Amino acid sequence: MVAHQKAVGIVGCGAIAQVLLRAGENRDLPFRFSGVCSRTEAKARTFLKTLAHVPPPLLDLPALIACSDLIVETAGAHVVPVLARLAFEAGKDLMVISVGALLEHPEVIEHARRTGCRLIVPSGAIAGLDGIKGACMGRVDFVRLTSRKPPRALEGAPYLTARGLSVLGLAEERELFRGSAREACKGFPDNLNVSAAISLAGIGPDLTEVRIIAAPGLERNCHDIEVEGEFGRLAVHIENIPSQNPRTGRLTALSILRSIIDASSTVRIGT
Repeated sequence: MVAHQKAVGIVGCGAIAQVLLRAGENRDLPFRFSGVCSRTEAKARTFLKTLAHVPPPLLDLPALIACSDLIVETAGAHVVPVLARLAFEAGKDLMVISVGALLEHPEVIEHARRTGCRLIVPSGAIAGLDGIKGACMGRVDFVRLTSRKPPRALEGAPYLTARGLSVLGLAEERELFRGSAREACKGFPDNLNVSAAISLAGIGPDLTEVRIIAAPGLERNCHDIEVEGEFGRLAVHIENIPSQNPRTGRLTALSILRSIIDASSTVRIGT
Protein backbone atom coordinates (compact mmCIF):
# COMPACT_ATOMS: atom_id res chain seq x y z
CA MET A 1 0.00 0.00 0.00
CA VAL A 2 1.37 3.45 -0.94
CA ALA A 3 1.17 5.99 1.88
CA HIS A 4 -0.73 9.22 1.34
CA GLN A 5 1.57 11.84 -0.15
CA LYS A 6 1.24 15.07 1.83
CA ALA A 7 -0.05 18.03 -0.18
CA VAL A 8 1.97 21.18 0.50
CA GLY A 9 0.71 24.65 -0.44
CA ILE A 10 2.99 27.68 -0.57
CA VAL A 11 1.92 31.23 0.29
CA GLY A 12 4.22 33.66 -1.51
CA CYS A 13 6.32 33.20 -4.62
CA GLY A 14 9.54 35.05 -3.82
CA ALA A 15 13.12 33.78 -3.60
CA ILE A 16 12.48 31.12 -0.93
CA ALA A 17 9.33 29.77 -2.56
CA GLN A 18 11.09 29.56 -5.90
CA VAL A 19 13.93 27.49 -4.43
CA LEU A 20 11.38 25.10 -2.93
CA LEU A 21 9.46 24.75 -6.19
CA ARG A 22 12.61 24.13 -8.21
CA ALA A 23 13.64 21.45 -5.72
CA GLY A 24 10.53 19.54 -6.75
CA GLU A 25 11.97 19.25 -10.25
CA ASN A 26 15.39 18.00 -9.20
CA ARG A 27 14.68 15.31 -6.61
CA ASP A 28 12.17 12.72 -5.52
CA LEU A 29 10.29 14.26 -2.60
CA PRO A 30 7.90 12.54 -0.16
CA PHE A 31 5.28 15.26 -0.75
CA ARG A 32 3.71 17.14 -3.65
CA PHE A 33 3.09 20.84 -4.15
CA SER A 34 -0.66 21.40 -4.24
CA GLY A 35 -0.55 25.04 -5.26
CA VAL A 36 0.83 28.54 -4.84
CA CYS A 37 -0.87 31.72 -3.62
CA SER A 38 0.72 35.10 -4.35
CA ARG A 39 -0.39 38.73 -4.20
CA THR A 40 1.84 39.41 -7.23
CA GLU A 41 0.02 37.04 -9.57
CA ALA A 42 1.69 38.20 -12.78
CA LYS A 43 5.20 37.62 -11.42
CA ALA A 44 4.15 34.27 -9.96
CA ARG A 45 2.69 33.09 -13.28
CA THR A 46 5.88 34.15 -15.08
CA PHE A 47 8.01 32.11 -12.68
CA LEU A 48 5.75 29.05 -12.73
CA LYS A 49 6.01 28.92 -16.51
CA THR A 50 9.78 28.45 -16.18
CA LEU A 51 9.38 25.14 -14.34
CA ALA A 52 10.25 22.16 -16.51
CA HIS A 53 7.48 19.94 -15.18
CA VAL A 54 3.80 20.76 -14.91
CA PRO A 55 3.75 23.57 -12.33
CA PRO A 56 1.41 23.63 -9.34
CA PRO A 57 -1.65 25.81 -9.92
CA LEU A 58 -1.85 29.44 -8.84
CA LEU A 59 -4.78 29.58 -6.40
CA ASP A 60 -6.48 32.04 -4.12
CA LEU A 61 -5.92 31.50 -0.41
CA PRO A 62 -9.16 29.66 0.46
CA ALA A 63 -8.64 27.23 -2.44
CA LEU A 64 -5.01 26.67 -1.48
CA ILE A 65 -5.92 25.87 2.12
CA ALA A 66 -8.72 23.55 1.03
CA CYS A 67 -6.45 21.39 -1.14
CA SER A 68 -3.41 21.29 1.15
CA ASP A 69 -2.40 19.31 4.24
CA LEU A 70 0.43 21.68 5.14
CA ILE A 71 0.62 25.40 4.36
CA VAL A 72 4.08 26.98 4.10
CA GLU A 73 4.25 30.73 4.64
CA THR A 74 7.00 32.52 2.70
CA ALA A 75 5.20 35.84 2.18
CA GLY A 76 6.21 37.91 5.23
CA ALA A 77 5.14 38.53 8.80
CA HIS A 78 2.10 40.61 7.84
CA VAL A 79 0.24 37.55 6.49
CA VAL A 80 0.85 35.25 9.46
CA PRO A 81 -2.06 36.13 11.82
CA VAL A 82 -4.80 35.83 9.17
CA LEU A 83 -3.16 32.85 7.46
CA ALA A 84 -2.84 31.00 10.76
CA ARG A 85 -6.47 31.61 11.66
CA LEU A 86 -7.73 30.35 8.30
CA ALA A 87 -5.40 27.34 8.24
CA PHE A 88 -6.13 26.21 11.80
CA GLU A 89 -9.88 26.72 11.45
CA ALA A 90 -9.68 24.42 8.42
CA GLY A 91 -7.75 21.84 10.44
CA LYS A 92 -4.53 22.32 8.44
CA ASP A 93 -0.93 22.46 9.65
CA LEU A 94 1.14 25.60 9.13
CA MET A 95 4.88 26.21 8.70
CA VAL A 96 5.89 29.79 9.51
CA ILE A 97 9.08 31.22 8.00
CA SER A 98 8.54 34.78 9.28
CA VAL A 99 9.12 33.65 12.86
CA GLY A 100 9.21 37.16 14.29
CA ALA A 101 5.45 37.37 13.72
CA LEU A 102 4.96 34.80 16.49
CA LEU A 103 6.50 37.20 19.02
CA GLU A 104 4.10 39.95 17.93
CA HIS A 105 1.13 37.55 17.76
CA PRO A 106 1.48 34.87 20.47
CA GLU A 107 -2.20 34.07 19.94
CA VAL A 108 -1.12 32.13 16.84
CA ILE A 109 0.72 29.66 19.08
CA GLU A 110 -2.27 29.37 21.40
CA HIS A 111 -4.62 28.85 18.45
CA ALA A 112 -2.49 25.94 17.25
CA ARG A 113 -2.62 24.38 20.70
CA ARG A 114 -6.40 24.78 20.93
CA THR A 115 -7.07 23.23 17.55
CA GLY A 116 -4.42 20.51 17.73
CA CYS A 117 -2.96 21.65 14.41
CA ARG A 118 0.81 21.66 14.06
CA LEU A 119 2.66 24.97 13.97
CA ILE A 120 6.12 24.25 12.55
CA VAL A 121 9.10 26.62 12.80
CA PRO A 122 12.14 25.49 10.77
CA SER A 123 15.69 26.25 11.92
CA GLY A 124 16.18 28.46 8.89
CA ALA A 125 19.51 30.29 8.68
CA ILE A 126 20.93 28.86 11.90
CA ALA A 127 21.97 25.62 13.59
CA GLY A 128 21.80 24.46 17.17
CA LEU A 129 18.09 24.78 17.99
CA ASP A 130 18.04 21.13 19.05
CA GLY A 131 20.86 21.80 21.53
CA ILE A 132 19.17 24.94 22.86
CA LYS A 133 15.89 23.08 23.35
CA GLY A 134 17.63 20.30 25.24
CA ALA A 135 19.73 22.68 27.34
CA CYS A 136 16.67 24.66 28.39
CA MET A 137 15.16 21.59 30.02
CA GLY A 138 17.65 22.47 32.78
CA ARG A 139 19.08 25.74 34.14
CA VAL A 140 20.40 28.10 31.51
CA ASP A 141 22.41 31.17 32.50
CA PHE A 142 22.26 33.01 29.18
CA VAL A 143 21.48 32.71 25.46
CA ARG A 144 23.30 35.19 23.20
CA LEU A 145 23.18 35.80 19.46
CA THR A 146 25.62 38.02 17.58
CA SER A 147 24.73 38.64 13.92
CA ARG A 148 27.18 40.21 11.48
CA LYS A 149 25.83 41.12 8.06
CA PRO A 150 26.89 43.16 5.04
CA PRO A 151 25.50 46.71 5.26
CA ARG A 152 23.30 46.18 2.17
CA ALA A 153 21.43 43.43 4.06
CA LEU A 154 20.60 45.80 6.93
CA GLU A 155 19.96 49.06 5.07
CA GLY A 156 16.39 50.29 5.41
CA ALA A 157 15.53 48.33 8.56
CA PRO A 158 12.86 50.10 10.65
CA TYR A 159 15.29 50.51 13.57
CA LEU A 160 17.68 52.46 11.33
CA THR A 161 15.00 54.39 9.46
CA ALA A 162 13.42 55.61 12.70
CA ARG A 163 16.80 57.06 13.70
CA GLY A 164 17.62 58.49 10.31
CA LEU A 165 20.60 56.16 9.93
CA SER A 166 22.17 54.63 6.84
CA VAL A 167 24.86 51.96 6.94
CA LEU A 168 25.89 52.26 3.30
CA GLY A 169 29.40 53.61 2.94
CA LEU A 170 30.64 52.39 6.32
CA ALA A 171 34.43 52.04 6.44
CA GLU A 172 34.56 49.72 9.46
CA GLU A 173 32.37 47.44 11.55
CA ARG A 174 29.67 49.15 13.58
CA GLU A 175 27.42 47.72 16.27
CA LEU A 176 23.91 48.84 15.37
CA PHE A 177 21.86 47.19 18.07
CA ARG A 178 22.19 45.50 21.44
CA GLY A 179 19.09 44.35 23.27
CA SER A 180 16.48 41.60 23.54
CA ALA A 181 15.31 39.29 20.78
CA ARG A 182 11.87 40.88 20.97
CA GLU A 183 13.33 44.34 20.32
CA ALA A 184 15.60 42.97 17.57
CA CYS A 185 12.67 41.46 15.69
CA LYS A 186 10.75 44.73 15.84
CA GLY A 187 13.70 46.77 14.64
CA PHE A 188 15.02 44.36 12.00
CA PRO A 189 11.99 42.26 10.93
CA ASP A 190 13.54 41.09 7.64
CA ASN A 191 16.87 40.15 9.19
CA LEU A 192 16.36 38.60 12.60
CA ASN A 193 13.96 35.68 12.26
CA VAL A 194 16.91 33.72 13.65
CA SER A 195 16.65 35.57 16.97
CA ALA A 196 12.92 34.78 17.18
CA ALA A 197 13.56 31.07 16.55
CA ILE A 198 16.33 30.96 19.15
CA SER A 199 14.15 32.71 21.73
CA LEU A 200 11.18 30.41 21.15
CA ALA A 201 13.42 27.34 21.43
CA GLY A 202 15.10 28.68 24.56
CA ILE A 203 14.48 31.16 27.36
CA GLY A 204 12.07 33.51 25.62
CA PRO A 205 12.26 36.74 23.60
CA ASP A 206 12.84 39.07 26.54
CA LEU A 207 15.79 37.18 28.03
CA THR A 208 17.58 36.23 24.80
CA GLU A 209 20.39 38.73 24.15
CA VAL A 210 21.06 39.98 20.61
CA ARG A 211 23.79 42.08 18.99
CA ILE A 212 23.60 43.23 15.35
CA ILE A 213 26.75 44.39 13.59
CA ALA A 214 27.15 45.88 10.11
CA ALA A 215 30.43 44.63 8.62
CA PRO A 216 31.66 46.32 5.42
CA GLY A 217 33.34 43.91 3.02
CA LEU A 218 31.62 40.90 4.53
CA GLU A 219 30.12 38.65 1.86
CA ARG A 220 28.21 36.29 4.17
CA ASN A 221 25.54 36.56 6.84
CA CYS A 222 27.30 35.39 10.01
CA HIS A 223 25.68 34.28 13.25
CA ASP A 224 27.31 33.29 16.54
CA ILE A 225 25.17 31.60 19.18
CA GLU A 226 26.36 31.14 22.75
CA VAL A 227 24.50 29.27 25.48
CA GLU A 228 25.76 28.46 28.96
CA GLY A 229 24.08 26.60 31.80
CA GLU A 230 24.21 23.52 33.98
CA PHE A 231 24.72 21.34 30.88
CA GLY A 232 27.98 23.14 30.01
CA ARG A 233 28.55 25.52 27.10
CA LEU A 234 27.26 25.54 23.52
CA ALA A 235 28.80 27.69 20.79
CA VAL A 236 27.70 27.69 17.14
CA HIS A 237 29.16 29.75 14.29
CA ILE A 238 27.37 29.96 10.94
CA GLU A 239 28.40 31.74 7.73
CA ASN A 240 25.54 31.84 5.23
CA ILE A 241 25.94 32.75 1.58
CA PRO A 242 23.12 35.19 0.72
CA SER A 243 20.39 34.14 -1.71
CA GLN A 244 18.88 36.40 -4.40
CA ASN A 245 17.60 38.42 -1.44
CA PRO A 246 20.66 39.72 0.49
CA ARG A 247 18.68 39.60 3.73
CA THR A 248 18.20 35.82 3.43
CA GLY A 249 20.88 33.11 3.43
CA ARG A 250 20.75 30.09 1.13
CA LEU A 251 20.65 27.81 4.18
CA THR A 252 17.21 29.20 4.98
CA ALA A 253 15.56 27.69 1.91
CA LEU A 254 17.43 24.40 2.35
CA SER A 255 16.34 24.19 5.99
CA ILE A 256 12.72 24.83 5.02
CA LEU A 257 12.87 22.09 2.40
CA ARG A 258 14.30 19.67 4.95
CA SER A 259 11.58 20.63 7.46
CA ILE A 260 8.85 19.93 4.89
CA ILE A 261 10.42 16.56 4.14
CA ASP A 262 10.55 15.75 7.87
CA ALA A 263 6.91 16.79 8.29
CA SER A 264 6.01 14.46 5.41
CA SER A 265 8.12 11.45 6.37
CA THR A 266 7.69 8.60 8.80
CA VAL A 267 11.37 8.76 9.80
CA ARG A 268 12.89 11.88 11.37
CA ILE A 269 16.46 12.37 12.60
CA GLY A 270 17.10 14.85 15.42
CA THR A 271 14.71 17.01 17.40
